[in-house]
Amino acid sequence: MGELEDAVMTRVWKWNRPVTVREVLEDLQQERSIAYTTVMTVLDNLHQKGWVRREAEGRAYRYEAVSTRAAYAAALMNDAWAQSDNPAAALVAFFGMMSEEQRQALSDAVRIAQGPETPAPPPAEAGSAGENPGSATGSGGR
Repeated sequence: MGELEDAVMTRVWKWNRPVTVREVLEDLQQERSIAYTTVMTVLDNLHQKGWVRREAEGRAYRYEAVSTRAAYAAALMNDAWAQSDNPAAALVAFFGMMSEEQRQALSDAVRIAQGPETPAPPPAEAGSAGENPGSATGSGGR
């Protein structure tokens, strides 16, 4: 995604609702000089790339993000990792660039992705029925 596409998508993600070209234009114009047709073209390109969906509203469209910024970031990381000829080395290098906060976020993410851990069964007590099938409790005193 190019710099202008990212600037447009940032607004779409931030607002988290269907937006018009005019709304995006007015917000972008607070930072830079930009034409309505440029924003319209960028949103059309993002639609063609599958990043936004659009719904007609009169003679215009309302655009809405197809996925989250987090999903976009994950796709970028996955693409970069997939292009490596040594994925393990790429991960080690990536981890080396991370701040302590990022490493903690990664640790939290791994824990969440793995799901809840199944607790180990409690240790059996000595002499319990399940531990020694031939014990007195297992024979029942016949």
